[in-house]
Amino acid sequence: MPALTTTSDGFLLHGEPFRIISGALHYFRVHPGLWSDRLRKAGLMGLNTVETYIPWNHHQPDPEGPLVLDGFLDLPRFLRLARDEGLRVLLRPGPFICAEWDGGGLPDWLTSDPDIRLRSSDPRFTGAVDRYLDLLLPALAPHMATAGGPVIAVQVENEYGAYGDDSAYLKHLADAFRSRGVEELLFTCDQGDPEHLANGSLPGVLTTGTFGSRVERSLARLRQHRPEGPLFCAEFWIGWFDHWGGPHHVRDAADAAADLDRLLSAGASVNIYMFHGGTNFGFTNGANHKHAYTPTVTSYDYDAALTECGDPGPKYHAFREVIARHATVPDEPAPAPGPKLPPTTVELSSRSDLLPFAGSLAPAVRTDAPVTMDELGQRTGYALYRTTLPTDGDGVLHFARGVGDRAQVFVDGAPVGVLESERHDESLPVRVPRPGATLEVLVENMGGVNYGPRIGAPKGLLGPVSFNGTDLTGWDCSPLPLDDLDTVPFVPADGTPVIVPAFHRGTFDVGTPADAFLRLPGWSKGQAWINGFHLGRYWNRGPQRTLYVPAPVLRPGSNELVLLELHGTTAARALLTDTPDLGPENTW
Repeated sequence: MPALTTTSDGFLLHGEPFRIISGALHYFRVHPGLWSDRLRKAGLMGLNTVETYIPWNHHQPDPEGPLVLDGFLDLPRFLRLARDEGLRVLLRPGPFICAEWDGGGLPDWLTSDPDIRLRSSDPRFTGAVDRYLDLLLPALAPHMATAGGPVIAVQVENEYGAYGDDSAYLKHLADAFRSRGVEELLFTCDQGDPEHLANGSLPGVLTTGTFGSRVERSLARLRQHRPEGPLFCAEFWIGWFDHWGGPHHVRDAADAAADLDRLLSAGASVNIYMFHGGTNFGFTNGANHKHAYTPTVTSYDYDAALTECGDPGPKYHAFREVIARHATVPDEPAPAPGPKLPPTTVELSSRSDLLPFAGSLAPAVRTDAPVTMDELGQRTGYALYRTTLPTDGDGVLHFARGVGDRAQVFVDGAPVGVLESERHDESLPVRVPRPGATLEVLVENMGGVNYGPRIGAPKGLLGPVSFNGTDLTGWDCSPLPLDDLDTVPFVPADGTPVIVPAFHRGTFDVGTPADAFLRLPGWSKGQAWINGFHLGRYWNRGPQRTLYVPAPVLRPGSNELVLLELHGTTAARALLTDTPDLGPENTW
């Protein structure tokens, strides 16, 4: 018998009444050295449960390889730490998770196959899911509540009613969990829309809702859909995520707390999304594409109860007061903000131009016409395309079907323009100085779409490239893996302005490691690493103006900062500050 069961209006845990008061905390967005801290703070706010998605694409990057369960992906360790803090866990393995995560958590090796019908009962899709679950679920079995672990419930898919109505697919997933030994409560979650609830629900599986306001109406719709059973808001949205070029979204703490009180006063269970958002480190951010492509920023602060660096924000204190009216809150003070690194200036005293070095990162693939990044096996980051231009003079470069997602164009090493899928760019006027001039196109994957029908859209150059109507041929297509920067041939910087993509390196000393925020005045766009740890993407387009540096990334003594600046800079320094800056706020 599962540890968590339902009654006509609530939950029982081991036979005793239990209300789920949960908060979302994605282990893969938090440095593993900080998991214990974040989980402890969840309990201190009054949560009895935490919820996390499971990103399939990172746990199984290779369809034939083993499951990755270490470092940021050591889910068994995260579950042990949650148990040690006395917290229960809600698992959301998808297979689709959305989560503003690259590709919605679906692996590139799967989504790049145009013949597979994603999120459906297509046997090619369900077969891949089954093979994944064959690897994942045995590793999680010791952590299920029936085995004495913290996991009390498992979600089937994710807001599926907003995507499709293939009930056979949902049943296949539920049966896949059961047949592999999952005895815990299964649930679905959908937005509080009658059609979504109807399409995303499954007989015998608990239906839950997702919403951030209009609590009474949303609960009434949930009750109308299922006349009996617990009322459970599986995602109570208390903030929102940000896109490059947009505002930083915030929600008034008192407003969110009032809605949380309405939920709990109605007897409902709740999962606060997010309790702690964390960070899209590296190349992990997703993107939306409705009318235009809009990538998500590096920070996933989400205006959550616990800020990106783990400090209690206004919502933490407001929610703690609300929860105390409905449940027991630990008789301890709320945690104080954590220590921060003193402001530190980093001089970037060496550099290495990217384009001449690119060929040593991985062998180029010679093709007649350019191929996509997927075809190059480059799932994230950058690819470089080279060919020659047959004639000189003024003309127009045309990129059939555009670029995915952002391309910088160079002629004989000089920058001549930028194309962005966000603007639906396909053409660029250029002046070619000589016949046989070298054309280079550096394409950046800004993040895979994580919601809707465009998941798996290709990246890189998406079709033939022509100059004045004549197709260009003889391409060298180079993937640019940036996993190891030790091979970058840095030389001392000479102080001249840099106008081409280049790596920049500097060192700085740290006494006692503590959280910090990297500010880059005078820099335009690129990537940042500290001691080889990939902090993620920066861009002066905003709204985000600082990158979070977790304390465990730093070490006593000398530390290294590396920037890959794409557009050149006259700056020669960076700043580590003690204050985040996520941009101008837009309250909703």
